Formats: sequence, C-alpha cells, structure tokens
Amino acid sequence: MHLIRSVVFALLLTLITVPYAIFATLIFWLPPMTRHRLITSWVPIMMWVIKHVLGIRYRIIGAENIPAGPAVVLSKHQSAWETIALQQIFPPLCYVLKRELLRVPFFGWALGMIPGIAIDRAAGKDAMAQVVEQGRERLKEGLWVVVFPEGTRVAPGTVRRYKPGGAILAKRAGVPVVPVAHNAGEFWRRNAFIKHPGEIVVSIGPVIEVKGVRADDINQRAEAWIENEMRRLFPHHYAGAADTAGQAAAEKPPSPE
Repeated sequence: MHLIRSVVFALLLTLITVPYAIFATLIFWLPPMTRHRLITSWVPIMMWVIKHVLGIRYRIIGAENIPAGPAVVLSKHQSAWETIALQQIFPPLCYVLKRELLRVPFFGWALGMIPGIAIDRAAGKDAMAQVVEQGRERLKEGLWVVVFPEGTRVAPGTVRRYKPGGAILAKRAGVPVVPVAHNAGEFWRRNAFIKHPGEIVVSIGPVIEVKGVRADDINQRAEAWIENEMRRLFPHHYAGAADTAGQAAAEKPPSPE
C-alpha cells in the first residue's frame, strides 16, 4: 500500500510541477515578490496531495513563538517535506540552498525564478559572505530566510555540526532567530522513494534575540534548543545514543559576529 501511494504521489508531483515550472519561466518579467507569490501557490496544492495521497499530516507546537517581523529560521533538516511545509507554516520565505538544485529540470527552473540564496558549498568563506549579503537583501524585501545549519539532510537520531552562517546573518541583519525541530524523516526518509503515513510534529522554539549576543553563542543556543527538543519529543530515535549534540557543540571553533 505504501508503495502504491508513493507511486501515485510521484506521478502527481510530476504532473503538477512541470506545468508550474513552465509557467515560472514565462513570468520572469514580473517583480520578484509577485513571482514568489504566484509560484509558491504550488505549495498548498502539494501539501494537500501529501496529506491525502501519502497520509502524512502535521501538527505544530509553539505557533505563538512566530514573531511578527522578518526572522532567520534555523531548522532541522531530515527530508524534502520541510522544504515544502515550512513555506505554509511561516510568512513568505526563501531558502539558503545548494546551487546544484537550480540545474534540476523543471523543479530547478521554477526555483530559480523565486528570490533565494543559491550557494556553492565548496566556496567556503565566499559562500558565507554571499549568505550574509543576499540574506540581508531578502530580509529587507520582507522575506524570512530559512537555513538548515547542518548543511544537509540527516537521519532521525543523528546530528551534524551546526554551521554558523544563519546565526551570522541574523546578527548582521539584526533580526531574531527562530529554531525549529521536527521528525519529518521518520515518515519521509532521505533518498527513499517510499513514504510512510503518520503525523509529523513541528516544534517552533522561543525567539532567540541577537542584540548583545555573539554569533557563535546564537548558533549554540539554537542548536541546544533544537537538539534538546528532538530528544524530548522523539526519544525513540535516541535510545542508547551518545550525546552527539553536546560533543559537536564542544568541538566547534568560535565564529565571528
């Protein structure tokens, strides 16, 4: 049954995304925010498909923590699900993403028409500077910026070193950080074709203010909240696991403000 659902989902994803991608290339002349609004109308359609075809629902904890103004979201990254769902949960936003995604046929074409921050992950300090420079521009335009600080999708129950780019951007732009924990990878595993029905829990943490706080401290506070919340809500993923979050935090070099 899960295989059949996943096949139907893949077919619908293709049938819906291809026309949207073609449409996106035809509206290149519109203002960026207008393009953003039109192209992201794809999101509620796909969320409906995910719910009714795959049987994947979601529940939000901490919605009252979403601030009124622009912010930088630092989120756990386990699957493709959150790249769609966060656009429905938060105000208009953009992602820091790897440049290779723009080369994906159809999907990448549409992605390139939406204001975002596409980086070359091998560029090191240049990529960091790009995140800060373009991120500040996006925030001024009224977009939130979503950063996956671990840099890639991680399996449930694991943690990678939290990179400081999102915290540095928030510090330089003077906007708060919103930490997000979730268990999307439990039902939508990375690189897996078959998805499993269930309820994803998305927990939004208290805002982390940046005034008077160093960027590395902001990053560590976000990591501590996210990883502690992951263990609190989803302890079955961490049974017998070492405190890798604490180890990763201890190994981090300090980052600039």
